[in-house]
Amino acid sequence: MTDPAQIRRVAVIAGVVGLLAGVCGSWMPSFWGDEAASVMSASRTWPELARMLQTVDGVHGAYYAFLHVWIDLFGASEFSVRLPSAIAAGFLAAGTAVLAGRLCGPRLALAAGLIAALLPRTAVMAAEARSYAIGSAIAAWLTVLLLALLARRHAWWGWAAYAVGAATAIYVFLYLALLLVVHGVFVLIFHRRSLARWSGWGALATLLAVPIVRLAAAERNQIGFLAHRDYITPLNVLALQWFDPVTAWPCAALIAIGVVAAFRDRRHDVEHARLALLALIWLALPTAAILLASVTIAPMYTVRYLSFCAPAAAVLVALGARAVARWSARGAAARAPLIAGLVLAALLVAFVPNLVVQRGPYAKDGSDWREAAAYLHDHARQGDAVVYDDRPKDSEAPRLIAAVYPSDVAALRDPALIAPFRTQPGLWDRTRPNDVLTAADLTPDVWAVERGPDPERSPDVRHLESLGYRISSVHRINVTTVLLLRR
Repeated sequence: MTDPAQIRRVAVIAGVVGLLAGVCGSWMPSFWGDEAASVMSASRTWPELARMLQTVDGVHGAYYAFLHVWIDLFGASEFSVRLPSAIAAGFLAAGTAVLAGRLCGPRLALAAGLIAALLPRTAVMAAEARSYAIGSAIAAWLTVLLLALLARRHAWWGWAAYAVGAATAIYVFLYLALLLVVHGVFVLIFHRRSLARWSGWGALATLLAVPIVRLAAAERNQIGFLAHRDYITPLNVLALQWFDPVTAWPCAALIAIGVVAAFRDRRHDVEHARLALLALIWLALPTAAILLASVTIAPMYTVRYLSFCAPAAAVLVALGARAVARWSARGAAARAPLIAGLVLAALLVAFVPNLVVQRGPYAKDGSDWREAAAYLHDHARQGDAVVYDDRPKDSEAPRLIAAVYPSDVAALRDPALIAPFRTQPGLWDRTRPNDVLTAADLTPDVWAVERGPDPERSPDVRHLESLGYRISSVHRINVTTVLLLRR
């Protein structure tokens, strides 16, 4: 019988590793477009935020409201706004350990928890100011709660907590509604006597989530950009949803081995088979549903949207490592734990380079806004005009520097700005095109912040040159270039 105290200790270890891995270096990458949307939304006043959510990003309203309170308390630095995700990554790892431990004991719990803590998908979402890590942690613990409720008769309040938790998960991230489907299939297969009870409380969760579902339907055009992105590829679907290019195929092999071993030995080890099937359903069903909907209804797939399946991926990889150890130690069962430990250690070490890459200064879509903002702060004079490249899409526009690093550019004039984002019903500033700016709008020294190659020949620079300006200096960073032009 599994010792609950051992499982708790293992969960604490996994949780601490997940938290530390999430926090370590989280302040190093610059903000990027998705995080800018979070910071800009959460930085509004409550009335401004309410107004915005009626127009755009309503499905992220719960997270933005939480982040609004968090920023009021702790500020809007990279470390601060990413810290909730790092904490959630710790809970994600701990929940994964408890999930595996409830059915298969402390050794598998430790392996699954540590894998979840360092999984490449966890490394990404643990250092990002978005709701993915929080949603994934809720998914893990909601599944733990379901197993506890199915294991023995509980008072109505336990199921009520499950229903409220499931509804909360959907408000945090809409696609978590698919977790209810995963749970329903699992209950149907293994706990048919509890199907009616689960169905009633699942229906209540769905009813509670109706407002956010209706809001999502009204704002469905927000993800229309996915129609122009080639995200549905075998590499993304089969590998990069949870792993990195180096570890993807070894982990996929371990998943296959773990599933085969669990079902081959199901008569002798029922609990492992139950855990394997639960994780397999969790991993495959949401992906299949989103892919099918993307083909038949409207594009709605990116690898990030399935982050809440990370606990299932970790469990299946852990089952695979266990199976490899048992097969390798056949005839010498005492060696199995040692081999399992070596396989786990090798896997965790293989995850580390990705973690390091994810903490690099340009890890977030190549964004280098912090360096650009710091350069302007150090070199521009008070009152100088700054012209931000208006060619990129809104989420990549260099003018977001002014929104996420406002103190660095507060002393500069922004002649293209008509109205700041806080006054708008949408996410972004309202601006006029740079090519309508005249010499009267500008100052003798003008800073041009350009994105992309050949910035010296950008439309902004050519327009400024037509007004009598000449390039005085060029500072290239990563995807951004800051130019000084003098009249």
